[in-house]
Amino acid sequence: MTKQVQQLDRVIIRFAGDSGDGMQLTGDRFTAETAQFGNDLSTLPNFPAEIRAPAGTLPGVSSFQLHFADHDILTPGDAPNVLVAMNPAALKANLGDLPKGADIIANTDEFTKRNLSKVGYDGNPLEDDSLAEWRLHAVPLTSLTVKALEGFDISKKDAERAKNMFALGLLSWLYHRPTEGTIAFLEAKFARKPEIAKANIAAFQAGWNYGETTESFSVSYEIKPATLRPGTYRNISGNQALAYGLIAAAVQAKLPLFLGSYPITPASDILHELSKHKHFGIRTFQAEDEIAGVGAALGAAFGGSLAVTTTSGPGVALKAETVGLAVTTELPLIIVDVQRAGPSTGMPTKTEQTDLLMAMFGRNGESPVPVLAPATPSDCFTMAVEAARIALAYRTPVMLLSDGYLANGSEPWRIPEIDELPDISVQFTTQPNGEDGTTYLPFKRDPQTLARPWAVPGTPGLEHRIGGIEKADGTGNISYDPDNHDRMVRLRQAKIDGIDVPDLTVDDPDGDARVLVLGWGSTYGPIAAAARRVRAAGHKVAQAHLRHLNPLPANTGEVLRAYDKVLLPEINLGQLAMLLRARFLVDVISYNRVRGLPFKAAELAAVIQDVIGDVIESD
Repeated sequence: MTKQVQQLDRVIIRFAGDSGDGMQLTGDRFTAETAQFGNDLSTLPNFPAEIRAPAGTLPGVSSFQLHFADHDILTPGDAPNVLVAMNPAALKANLGDLPKGADIIANTDEFTKRNLSKVGYDGNPLEDDSLAEWRLHAVPLTSLTVKALEGFDISKKDAERAKNMFALGLLSWLYHRPTEGTIAFLEAKFARKPEIAKANIAAFQAGWNYGETTESFSVSYEIKPATLRPGTYRNISGNQALAYGLIAAAVQAKLPLFLGSYPITPASDILHELSKHKHFGIRTFQAEDEIAGVGAALGAAFGGSLAVTTTSGPGVALKAETVGLAVTTELPLIIVDVQRAGPSTGMPTKTEQTDLLMAMFGRNGESPVPVLAPATPSDCFTMAVEAARIALAYRTPVMLLSDGYLANGSEPWRIPEIDELPDISVQFTTQPNGEDGTTYLPFKRDPQTLARPWAVPGTPGLEHRIGGIEKADGTGNISYDPDNHDRMVRLRQAKIDGIDVPDLTVDDPDGDARVLVLGWGSTYGPIAAAARRVRAAGHKVAQAHLRHLNPLPANTGEVLRAYDKVLLPEINLGQLAMLLRARFLVDVISYNRVRGLPFKAAELAAVIQDVIGDVIESD
């Protein structure tokens, strides 16, 4: 059968099914092949917090959305063009996001009376014309998979479990994805179970062949590779990028890397990834709790390591006392907070930006720390190196705020050359620094950075004491003197205020926009995509994005005051907006959503146009 091939510039696919249907693996494999093909891409995994929610229920639905294109894209897409629904729950949970006219590929074998009743369907939506506004492809994925694997020495259950590979093969045919990588992946994944490996490969190939021969799909689609900046690329998630950034920072600093951590969603993958790289001199310590993890990391910092602890919001609360200890001992420590929906346990697999005020102020006393936030999954690499630079140069703990959207999402990453990375090597103090030539002063500061010296314990002649009780300036002796305490508090604050960070850059193509859209963290992609839409509609809007939140870039106030209106979308109730209003007395317009999901570009574009309209009306 000769089939038509249609050219597209982009497509958004969402795989959805039960937690046990392998949708994350299917999405990961489709993403890997798409990256290998050379498309630009962005992904949004979405899964329940429960390890195994009740099968076939709405709380148990897991999905993976992939947006890929022949040009630069910024988000996983607002709404899917294609929904692969492995059961009724997956259909019902995701149908509301599906625009009219989109494709639905539904696994008819799972639309049984029992499964339909679990999610409140009175009838079968595949048969009652309720899906008439969409293009429905009813495919018996399970039975086709079982039929294709009849000749293999595996159980029926194992055969049915391969239906996700059948679906992957079908979608790979539909969008002309490479197949070699997936076959190699399956061979490696099931190397100890060769019959299972062969069965999954057969299911994958059967799905491809089904697309090639069935009349249900008369058109396949081709999306050409994107034109990207020259270099070597790989697909990378935010957690992977952050782990690699920490490794790169340790190499550039010429220090051993120590991670003291307790597993917590969605930060655990950083621990998993770093534990694979012991050949770089990395030590990972899985502690019994959050407090032990950060305590071990601070001890490693005292011993001369690049020290890191990783967690999410609830863990930051537990680590707060030790972070305060790191502030007063003035030791370099990186605290990675992969934010998730709260409070308390909240929605642990969903994203938010609600830990900013905790990062800024969530410790007793005047205990300032630098706060950084990456903008994209690949930017997690850059900001991990930046966090290390600041921690080491200024002898301070640093809070690095990623979030669940960045951590689990992925995009192409251009692997940097070594000479593109900053030199952040450290000179330990090895000789007495007192005026008498024999005394070591642990709080004698660098006049430029105000950083205190860093001496590895055991260095002859440099014995010293640090701890949580206030120390005398210079000597480090315990001090209760009021004037000394005032001085030390102000010095620690001045050290943070004086950190060298780059100016805030503004994207204002014509230079005469009257509205600025400001963002921080993972809102970068949706804001930039929304700005593109607004400009394409003939309006003018400027965009700026903060990656350094404490201290703020020196020109932040100047930028804010240069525009009639400043719009600040945040996935919280306006935390950064409150800080900017207080500091710069600028009436920042907050736009806030806390739904556990990233913003949609169309939503933000409409808000931007409303603000622009208000400015025009006020003239």
